[in-house]
Amino acid sequence: MSGRIRVLLADDHPVVRAGLRAVLETEADLEIAAEAATAEEAVRLAAGGGIDVVLMDLQFGPGMGGAAATAEITARPGAPRVLIVTTYDSDADTLGAIEAGATGYLLKDAPPAELAAAVREAAAGRTALAPAVADRLLDRMRTPAVALSLREVQVLDLVAQGLANLEIARRLHISQATVKSHLVHVYAKLGVDSRTAAVAAATGRGLIRR
Repeated sequence: MSGRIRVLLADDHPVVRAGLRAVLETEADLEIAAEAATAEEAVRLAAGGGIDVVLMDLQFGPGMGGAAATAEITARPGAPRVLIVTTYDSDADTLGAIEAGATGYLLKDAPPAELAAAVREAAAGRTALAPAVADRLLDRMRTPAVALSLREVQVLDLVAQGLANLEIARRLHISQATVKSHLVHVYAKLGVDSRTAAVAAATGRGLIRR
């Protein structure tokens, strides 16, 4: 890749986009090529070409979310890299984003130099992770027998939102029996025996959002 790195800012908050622009425009090798206020708009702009890196928020308003947009963007041949920039660092968020194809994952409180460096890493196809996210992923690799899978985290996240097994099955397009099986595994890995205890333990460990 030659020339400046062309960046697309995708966030539904104008103030956040303005802040990201102010930080990145001070870097001689970075250029803000476009902005998107919705995930759908980000997908459309990324598909139009001329973008090297998309800075993608995870949480938008009604409609498509950041992880779904990341999956759509990265599924196309020659797609730009997607760097998640968000306030959320739970396993439910990080694992979903990485599975969707994100090259990196940063938190919005990252120092300006770290953000600029992450954009360059992403443009070069290298992974850039917030320290807290990297530590948690390393912990998962060190203790695979007790680490929750992405699907188990997704099920538990929906339990925390108050959904019953039937609703969870419909949301994830799986059977109720599969939901129950996932919960059995979750209970065993977390050392608990109820939905309430599982949610409390997972929240405390940063597996799902508080």
